[in-house]
Amino acid sequence: MIPAGNSKPNIDRFLGYQDKYDRYRPEAPPLVIELLSNYLGRRPSAVADIGCGTGLSTFLWKDAADSVTGVEPNPDMLGKAQEKLDRLHSGTESVSFIQGYSNQLPFASESVDIITCSQSFHWMDPASTLQEISRCLSPGGVFAAYDCDWPLVLNPAIEARYNGLIATSDDLLAGLQPDAEQARKWDKEGHLGRIKASGCFTYAREIVFHNTEACDAERYIGLALSQGGMQSVLKLSPASLEQDIAEFSAEVKNYFRGRTLQVLISYRMRIGVK
Repeated sequence: MIPAGNSKPNIDRFLGYQDKYDRYRPEAPPLVIELLSNYLGRRPSAVADIGCGTGLSTFLWKDAADSVTGVEPNPDMLGKAQEKLDRLHSGTESVSFIQGYSNQLPFASESVDIITCSQSFHWMDPASTLQEISRCLSPGGVFAAYDCDWPLVLNPAIEARYNGLIATSDDLLAGLQPDAEQARKWDKEGHLGRIKASGCFTYAREIVFHNTEACDAERYIGLALSQGGMQSVLKLSPASLEQDIAEFSAEVKNYFRGRTLQVLISYRMRIGVK
């Protein structure tokens, strides 16, 4: 039973492509640990990563907190995270994953020092989620919702084609899915305002930073194909995007010419301190 305030289409959107998601999406940068531990004022005892997906933002904390729990409602994403944990036989004793929901967390009140939502808060009902996060946070605890900007910084023509491909997939999806089956997301630009308006936090602000990761043509193309709207269209009508994907892929490959480059990833973090 999905608790009230959660969207089944939002959860189901991420079914079936956990391997592609995990292979191509960025990992959370180490700067996240430094920023949030500094705002907490000490090493965190307990960290929770909500909407953790395949654990790309959870394993970051394995040596930086006494315990870290990834919480994820989608069984495929959760299964991939657990598979990765099972492969790491040592050094991950502090890490665990559990199926759960952002507004019904499996933690005692005031028991978690840092709660993060990496690339996930826009899929959650903000009002009930923020109330539940506030319940779980210890006094002075820190909540952080952070996202990277798409597309990754590369080249004007390729970035424009990426944006066009995503817009095309969104338009197609609107016609392929009944309204009741369509996922709903909240605008990321409104995260900070909603954190402030919740009344749950004594301080809130936005922090902007960047990271670099190695990227080749396969990864840049894979990042585009790992977007939820793209995957939804590819499940329902794969042929409808075939030409657009082929043109995008050809332009990306022509740019990279077999090279692996260090590509800039821009992040926006919205925090609330309880």
